[in-house]
Amino acid sequence: MGALDGITVVAVEQAVAAPFATRQLADLGARVIKVERPGTGDFARGYDTTVNGLASHFVWLNRSKESLALDLKDPAGAAALDRLIGTADVFVQNLAPGAAARAGLGHEELRSRNPRLVTCSISGYGPEGPYRDKKAYDLLVQCEAGLLSITGTEQDPAKAGISVADIAAGMYAYSGVLSALLRRERTGQGAHVEVAMLDALGEWMGYPYFYAAYGGAPPPRTGARHAAIAPYGPFRTGSGEEVFLAVQNDREWRALCEKVLGRPDLAEDPDLATNALRVAEADRVRAAVESAFAGLDAARAEELLEDAGIANARLRDMAGFADHPQLAARDRWRTVDSPAGPLRTLLPPAVPDGAEPAMGPVPRLGEHTEAILAELGLGRDA
Repeated sequence: MGALDGITVVAVEQAVAAPFATRQLADLGARVIKVERPGTGDFARGYDTTVNGLASHFVWLNRSKESLALDLKDPAGAAALDRLIGTADVFVQNLAPGAAARAGLGHEELRSRNPRLVTCSISGYGPEGPYRDKKAYDLLVQCEAGLLSITGTEQDPAKAGISVADIAAGMYAYSGVLSALLRRERTGQGAHVEVAMLDALGEWMGYPYFYAAYGGAPPPRTGARHAAIAPYGPFRTGSGEEVFLAVQNDREWRALCEKVLGRPDLAEDPDLATNALRVAEADRVRAAVESAFAGLDAARAEELLEDAGIANARLRDMAGFADHPQLAARDRWRTVDSPAGPLRTLLPPAVPDGAEPAMGPVPRLGEHTEAILAELGLGRDA
C-alpha cells in the first residue's frame, strides 16, 4: 500500500516545478491526473528528443501520471475540469500569473465548492508585490535570488547546472501539500499552499545571506572550492587527476596533516589552527596539500584520505554516475515504461519502509482522456 493510495491529484502543470511536486505525490501512490493542452501538451514535452525521441525533462518528471487532454478555453473542457476537481483531494497549478483566477481556478473559488480540497499554486514571485506579474524562469530566479553572484569562478558567475529554483519550489510544494493533507485528517478542512520560486530558492540562500549581512561582504566565487571552509574542494595529484576532499573541523585538519600530508608541523602552526585562519590562508593550504599529493596518484591519495577518516570524492561525469557502484549495490535502479519503450530510472529517495514506490509509465499526450471523461460521465468532445 502506498502512503497516498486513494488520494487524487489534479494538476494543470507544465515545465518543472509543479510536475516535480506531483510526480513525488505519484511516487507515494497518489493518482495524478495531468491536464494538458490538446495537440501540444506540457511544453516540456518539446524541450529535446534525447531519450529515444522523448524529452529528458518530461521523462524525469511525469512517470506514473495519467494524461488528460482538455481545451480549457472551450466551455466543455472547462466544465470537465471543474467536475474533475470536484472529485479530487488536491489541485496543483503553475500557470502564468493570474491565469488560474481568470480561468475560474482560483483557490478561494475552488475551496468554496469543495472545502476539503488542498490547493497549491506555484509562481515565480508570489501573488502580491511589484514582481507579481513578472515572468519567471529558472535562470532568471537564480539571478534574482543572488545565486549567480556566489557561483562560478573569480572571473565569471555561473548558473547551477540543474534547475535549482524550479526544484526548490517543487520540493516545498510537495512538502506543503503533504502537510495540508495531514492537517485535513485532523480538521476535515483543506488548505491552500502558495509557493514562490524566489521564496523557495531564497531559503536555500540562507548561508550566503547571513555571511554577507553580518560579515560585511558576500562569500567570494571560488569555483569548485568552498568559500568558507578550508581545505574543501579539488586538489591536483601527481597523476594529473583531481581528488576532492573536505575538512570540517580542527581535529580532521590535524589528521590530514599527520596521516596524509606527512606534515605534523602544519597541525601545530598557529596561523592555521582554526577554519577561519585556514580560509584566510587558503592559497598556502592548497599549496601544502598539492605538494604532498604531487608524489601520489589519485587512487593512492583517496586511499590515504579514507584511512585517515577524511571525507573525499571522485569527480564523476554522467556515465560515472549511471554506473556508480553504491547505487548498484543498493539496488536503486528500476525500469519504467514509456511511449519510447523501457527506460532506466532511479527510485525516489524517500519512501516508507515496506512500500515499493509507484513506478508507472510516462504517458502519451492525452492517453487517458477517454477513460477519465467516461468516469465523469462525459463524452470525448468535452
